[in-house]
Amino acid sequence: MPKTPTARSRSIAGLLTAGSLVLALSGCATYDVTAPADARADAPAAAVKEKDARLAADADGKNGDGRDVDCRKAKCVALTFDAGPSENTDRLLDILKKEQVHATFFMLGKNHVDKRPTEVKRIDAEGHELANHTWSHQILTEIDPAEAKRELSRVQDAVHKITGKTPRLMRPPQGRTDGEVSRISKELGLAQVLWSVTAKDYQTNDSALITKRVLEQTERDGIILLHDIYQGTVPAVPGILKELKKRGYTVVTVSQLLSPAKPEPGMVYRP
Repeated sequence: MPKTPTARSRSIAGLLTAGSLVLALSGCATYDVTAPADARADAPAAAVKEKDARLAADADGKNGDGRDVDCRKAKCVALTFDAGPSENTDRLLDILKKEQVHATFFMLGKNHVDKRPTEVKRIDAEGHELANHTWSHQILTEIDPAEAKRELSRVQDAVHKITGKTPRLMRPPQGRTDGEVSRISKELGLAQVLWSVTAKDYQTNDSALITKRVLEQTERDGIILLHDIYQGTVPAVPGILKELKKRGYTVVTVSQLLSPAKPEPGMVYRP
């Protein structure tokens, strides 16, 4: 049966659509949800100590890489891209490199990771976060659990073969998850990541409109969802980053947003 909700983590069941996050209790099919700020606040003491040591190293220029961010203090927002890599990804990476911003890439396997290993290697080499968006974008709540597991594990294996690293984060297609998907994710060592900002760039190639939608929705500790497969999205990124920085935001990866907490397999993270 459902767990008793706590102040920082709720056990819920529901349907999460691309357009809205709709939550509905449904018997015992539950899963755990927490917000980035709550995850940070609940981080184990050892993780907090480790984080503070890294920050000190960065500040001193000793053993740090100068990139560590403290989202407990900074006004952070996570930037994420779904469904690539694509023919637009190299251009996007050029922009992110110029702006000194790191993002999380939730990658598709079929016709993306398997067709563009060079882009996958570059995403990793330039310090971005590798993440899983399933092999063929099937809705995980609508297929057999064994098939859902294959959808995720094939990407895990493919990314590891290319980079030597295995993703720790996944985004379920259309944001649809349930207790079974959470169980499978936990088994594969994957935390689930939803979002609070969507430009609905799958509906338009109007870069100005994409920019407007992102900026209207963005708040501290938000997670921005974009797609590097659509033609209007990458041209919108420079303007989005410029305005976010002007508004005092620090743009980070999902794991940076959660730190000092570490992604917990099976957990659903949403602002």
